[in-house]
Amino acid sequence: MRWLSIILAEILLVGAVEAAGLPNAPPETVGMSSERLERLTSGMRMLVDQGRLPGVVVAVAKDGKVVHFEAAGKRDVESGAPMQRDSIFRIYSMTKPITAVAMLMLMEEGKWQLNDPVARHIPEFANLKVAVVDGNTGSVKEVAPDHPMTMRELMTHSGGMTYGIFGSTAVDKMYTEVNVLDRAEPMQVMIDKLAKMPLLFQPGERWHYSVAADVEGYLVEKLSGMPLPVFLEQRIFKPLEMKDTAFYVPKEKLARFSTFYTYDKDRKLVIHPSDDYTSAPALSMGGSGLVSTASDYLRFCQMLLNGGEFGGRRLLSPLTVELMTKSMLPAATKSLEPGVGFGLGVAIVEDPVAAGGYHGKGTYSWGGAAGTWFWIDPVYHLIVVGMIQHRGEGAPDTGGLSRSWVYQAITRSAEPTTRQKP
Repeated sequence: MRWLSIILAEILLVGAVEAAGLPNAPPETVGMSSERLERLTSGMRMLVDQGRLPGVVVAVAKDGKVVHFEAAGKRDVESGAPMQRDSIFRIYSMTKPITAVAMLMLMEEGKWQLNDPVARHIPEFANLKVAVVDGNTGSVKEVAPDHPMTMRELMTHSGGMTYGIFGSTAVDKMYTEVNVLDRAEPMQVMIDKLAKMPLLFQPGERWHYSVAADVEGYLVEKLSGMPLPVFLEQRIFKPLEMKDTAFYVPKEKLARFSTFYTYDKDRKLVIHPSDDYTSAPALSMGGSGLVSTASDYLRFCQMLLNGGEFGGRRLLSPLTVELMTKSMLPAATKSLEPGVGFGLGVAIVEDPVAAGGYHGKGTYSWGGAAGTWFWIDPVYHLIVVGMIQHRGEGAPDTGGLSRSWVYQAITRSAEPTTRQKP
């Protein structure tokens, strides 16, 4: 019945072609099994049927062709609105790789270099100090940094900044007290606040997740002379035809915007509090502000897998993409987790076995706070984009499950091939 699986796959993918903007292909034509890929479909539907997820959209592309693009569950549980392939999601930290690409485009133009002091481009940071906390009293002493934070350290979360919301240090508390990332305030206010905050540690000392990408968003504005939303729209979204990616959802698209959920004490799905996305915010956060669709983000990923080009439009040099996807972790931070390093805006699998198996070496990825995920595997020429709108203790590891269900469907070992250019 293998022929029937192929025909069914072709039928399912007809609508996916236009939605993703990539050519479709039966999985068998790119070394995958339709029958085994069905485990991805049934697995995600099972999570929805069990009430563990409200809804999900997953897109898989191999060799530049879409082999799977399906939606399951509800976009809005209360109204019963179904999840669809063009549903819009808060992608939170999956904004970061996009902002990193914007920064790298400006680097290619000679606007900055990796070893530049950040203060060369943000003078407000010229006198940043480093916090030294007394372990007994909790008092904070501020000392001079041993060297100025560099742009490379900023872009690799090793510059000494923090987030505030993920830690309980004295410096984290300073961030939360002044609400560093206030969407109602413009970027310059964010920079002015950060200029008064001490660094959590010496620049380059270690990796620590931070507001760095939001500072990058400010740098995009300053170095380009364009507001961040305008730069991203003109230089990235328009060339890639990412029509639904923006910092807010316009009125005519709100019917496609997914509701954000969590669990209550009985592990039932309830609405999760969220910022207002119905109008443009004063602060367009380069680290977490965007909304997007699986289709749009798939095009962005394909551009990177193609070495910076998509549909005849080149955004980056292949050499720049290679630089972006090389680990630059400080010596004191061996890995983010076993086998995983970090480059310019993305995590990178350096040891597939230590990282949990399957991924080709050099696979790069990131995710978002509401459960969205993606990875790009340059060995198997594979992209997976997953969109959900849910977080909560005990939530299913959709990214990890999709890894198993996608890779087990590959029936042909990786072979050296030229990059696909749809």
